[in-house]
Amino acid sequence: MTDQLLDRQQILDLDVDGMTCGSCAARIQKTLAKQPGITHADVNFATGRARVSVDDTVDLAAVQSAVERAGYTLHAPETIESAAGQFAVGGMTCGSCAARIQKVLQRQPGIADAEVNYATGRATVTALPGEHLDARLLADAVEKAGYELTDIAADQTASGPTAAERADQVDRDEAQQQAMWLRRAIISAPIAAFMVSTMLYHDLAMENTALRWLQFALAIPVQFYVGWPILVGAAQRARHLTANMDTLIAMGTLSAFTFSTYQLFTGGMELYFEAAVVIMFFITLGRYLEARAKGRAGKALRALVELGAKEARLVRDGVEEMVPVESVQVGDLIKIRPGEKVPVDGEVTEGASAVDESMLTGESLPVDKTVGDTVAGATVNTSGVLTIRATAIGSETALAQIVKLVEDAQTGKSGAQRLADRISAVFVPVVMSISLLTFLGWTVIGGSVSDGVYAAVAVLIIACPCALGLATPMAIMVGTGRAAQLGILIKSVEVLERTRRITTVVFDKTGTLTQGAMAVTDIVAASSTHEAELLAKAGAVEADSEHPIGHAIADAARELHGSVDPVTEFGTIVGHGIRANVDGTTVWVGRRELAAQASLELPAALDDAAAKLENKGRTAVFAGWDGEVRGVIAVADTLKPSAIDTVRQLHDLNLTVAMITGDNARTAQSIADAVGIDRVIAEVLPKDKQSEVQRLQAAGEVVAMVGDGVNDAPALVQADLGIAIGTGTDVAIESSDLTLMRGDVAGVVTAIELSRRTYRTIVQNLFWAFGYNTIAIPLAVSGLLSPLIAGAAMAFSSISVVLNSIRLRRFAPKAPRTASPSAVAG
Repeated sequence: MTDQLLDRQQILDLDVDGMTCGSCAARIQKTLAKQPGITHADVNFATGRARVSVDDTVDLAAVQSAVERAGYTLHAPETIESAAGQFAVGGMTCGSCAARIQKVLQRQPGIADAEVNYATGRATVTALPGEHLDARLLADAVEKAGYELTDIAADQTASGPTAAERADQVDRDEAQQQAMWLRRAIISAPIAAFMVSTMLYHDLAMENTALRWLQFALAIPVQFYVGWPILVGAAQRARHLTANMDTLIAMGTLSAFTFSTYQLFTGGMELYFEAAVVIMFFITLGRYLEARAKGRAGKALRALVELGAKEARLVRDGVEEMVPVESVQVGDLIKIRPGEKVPVDGEVTEGASAVDESMLTGESLPVDKTVGDTVAGATVNTSGVLTIRATAIGSETALAQIVKLVEDAQTGKSGAQRLADRISAVFVPVVMSISLLTFLGWTVIGGSVSDGVYAAVAVLIIACPCALGLATPMAIMVGTGRAAQLGILIKSVEVLERTRRITTVVFDKTGTLTQGAMAVTDIVAASSTHEAELLAKAGAVEADSEHPIGHAIADAARELHGSVDPVTEFGTIVGHGIRANVDGTTVWVGRRELAAQASLELPAALDDAAAKLENKGRTAVFAGWDGEVRGVIAVADTLKPSAIDTVRQLHDLNLTVAMITGDNARTAQSIADAVGIDRVIAEVLPKDKQSEVQRLQAAGEVVAMVGDGVNDAPALVQADLGIAIGTGTDVAIESSDLTLMRGDVAGVVTAIELSRRTYRTIVQNLFWAFGYNTIAIPLAVSGLLSPLIAGAAMAFSSISVVLNSIRLRRFAPKAPRTASPSAVAG
């Protein structure tokens, strides 16, 4: 890393290696905050990154050295005005592989920085100012380390087959990590249960030689196999003269195990193997839950990557050829048939069709496309055949930009840290110091080494985080178990911490507040026409339509009449509507412009009725025959039944409710009026939803975002609390903190209340966990508390934590105060 001074008030995202828990992140954050030139620092243990704000006085080499002295490794950002290259990395099996490759790349001549992302299988390498990247040299260096490095074009798409294969590998590795901790918890569970049972007949167990040796034999695999990753982590911290929760866990369990082993071999009667075993069980269980939550971090990105098309139908010299999407270049002609995904961003050069853009916009209504219109990659062509000219590929596509937004939002989410880890950042060194001083005091002042060891071990045992390790995971297990029964997925403890600070809830419209499907809401017929006849003829014409509005009209006709009449001479008037012959009569169905094009007279009464319907945010469809418009059929997306009551209950919680949508202001306001929403943010482009959330946060609001579409993913991650509707896309679900599996927005209120209740339970559990320590540590220091009593007190603190957590099972959501009407949205 160079001594280069960066421009004033620059924000840098830096990778951090060596963190094993939240206390590590807290220590690094304190170290960074003390460095000259750093005005603010946030360190995120979950993502392994630090976001720092620096001015022009910062010395990056000095900052790196300070972090290294604390026992960790900090990596530089991309150097300004330097050549940078993107590489595909092969052969990685875990995060340590990425760290090793990154170090290899950083040691190469002329390299300023390298960042290897295991989740995406990509490496970004930045050269020193004035240097160029030698891809062959870098590939050779990485190959010597046992991996592969392949140079890729900057405009190569991120959605090719190799990216999908790498995503599958990441999923497998995450599953292995979770399985490792779960396996250790399962192995230690029955042993811990047996050890705790011996406390009920402690005197008998201590007098029974076979039981004493059985405890010793059972404690060995738990201490040195189940707890091996923790012991290794503590040893790594010890080499750098630092400490974290691993250190305290290792010291406590090893002290209990070593003291008990000494007692066993010397004929002593005080054995505390159960303390070491029970602690390891609870800690490994907590690590499993943590690994399961962390494993979701990269899934949003991988789900986004997989949305893109894998192949494109390239047209060259009039010949069509299916090629990998990576082969497409800007300017290439691509043909897209009905039902196919648009492979890259482009401009329509031939054909007309309706394109479903809901994957990017979240809106259910397909958009008509004709020559000259633009289309975005990953959207779906629903009807006609289109030929497009590629205008953006790879990292320049709309999909890739959304991926980038999600990455940026994930990096910035460092405000909520694990509460237990924050406490442990102070608790660990204090307890270690107290234990050491206790030993020295009894040895030097009291003149008894054995009494010093006895008291020091008592301090470590009573201070060991058995209840602390249980406080959070037990509350999470019970709280999330109850949430699952109520159709709510809570992903991590940070979620519970953030919910208590929420001030504003922002809803996406389509698929969140509304059903996300079009339905007929109004039928206005001319005086000479019956409503049933109007719907029958319009439904017959629309029966073969691919358009959602046509489907809604046809479905309404079938529901009323049981079936629709067959048609002949079916034709499409691009951008305006359709026509067909029904029982010898030519029927026209479409927009207002279609009436003029078909020379149909539009009665003033129907024109006024259509205008009123459109003012309510509904889509007016005109149907006519025999030279006259015979009626207007209104189609709209409908509100979910629970939407109104949900907003009312959020108001009862003193929360501001807002709605964000890509719809026009008139349509959006009509929905807001129907639901009772306080604030409307309309006509928002997909990429701007995140910016709108940021704007609210900058104004001091703590924002919960509720959404269900791909375009909601960046905003869900950016928000202080992301809530996804489970009936939405996988991307939205994986990007969120809370998921409502039943697709009912009433779950938003339940999720917030249950999360807050679970968080309060965690705080109460931590109070009990530390309360016993606060009372008992002075007694242990004074020699008035034996290790046996310390172990019993620790066990009792764990029992209190369990019982307090179990109370969450009785949580019940509030019943609606009134039945929500089936309101209509535009």
